[in-house]
Amino acid sequence: MGNQVEKLTHLNYKEVPTADPTGMDRDEGPRIGVSYIFSNDDDELEQQQDSVHDLGGEHPALQPYDPQLHEVECSVYYRDECIYQKSGGHLSTYTPENLLNRCKPGDLVEFVCQAQYPHWVVYVGDFQVVHLHRLEVVNSFLTDASQGRRGRIANQLYRYKPLSPATVVRNALEQVGCKDRDLSWRNSECFAAWCRYGKREFKIGGELRIGKQPYRLQIRLGDKRSHTLEFQSLEDLIMEKRRNDQIGRAAVIQELSSHLQAAEEEEEEEEEEDHHPGARTGRLDAPGHEHVTGSALQ
Repeated sequence: MGNQVEKLTHLNYKEVPTADPTGMDRDEGPRIGVSYIFSNDDDELEQQQDSVHDLGGEHPALQPYDPQLHEVECSVYYRDECIYQKSGGHLSTYTPENLLNRCKPGDLVEFVCQAQYPHWVVYVGDFQVVHLHRLEVVNSFLTDASQGRRGRIANQLYRYKPLSPATVVRNALEQVGCKDRDLSWRNSECFAAWCRYGKREFKIGGELRIGKQPYRLQIRLGDKRSHTLEFQSLEDLIMEKRRNDQIGRAAVIQELSSHLQAAEEEEEEEEEEDHHPGARTGRLDAPGHEHVTGSALQ
């Protein structure tokens, strides 16, 4: 579900920093050439849970969950700068009750569960969080927002310089009640990250999708192997990263293995073409298809 409208934007702006000293992003104007589409990934999470309860089944959060087994280790680069990294040292999770003893106002919390999109919240104090939930920014108790899932403090995942805790809390609380077409974020992660870092790249259409893809998502396949995807915006990259988290590590590796095998076969065909010119016909991508490049690194 979602709405798609064309918005206009300024044609030039400073990439860093993307927030003024007060922590408020002043870019409230329309944007150009970007589809304004609300992601339903957090809605799908809720629907999955509701269906389990309706069927009288076991709550997904009660099923065994091993972050080392299910989560995808990855890094995100903007040109040559690493701006996000999830590795083994960031995968520990805690119960919601335990998190209450660890959280401080302004902290970001990521709730995780097998076969579900991660859900991000901003801790604002007094056992409460602000988060994007079913296309609305709401204020909830942390234990209620967790819905039984384990979580982790996610402050160290993104490597941007954070705003002050007071500013992070203010950014979150000022958005409570914002919903539907007034939203500027596709999912809970983009909203929470914007509150903490104030960067317009986390907003819908915060970057112009033109030219070379400056963002790279490097997915770790093993000790010495990785696969890299390129994107024109951080927003698009986050959507793919969240999809990988939802389908799980095994499914991601299987997808990439099939892709790499197909790429190797295509390379063999190209080598054969080099030896037999004119034997191969040209192939064009389907109209409207956005080409995303990938490479295997040894």
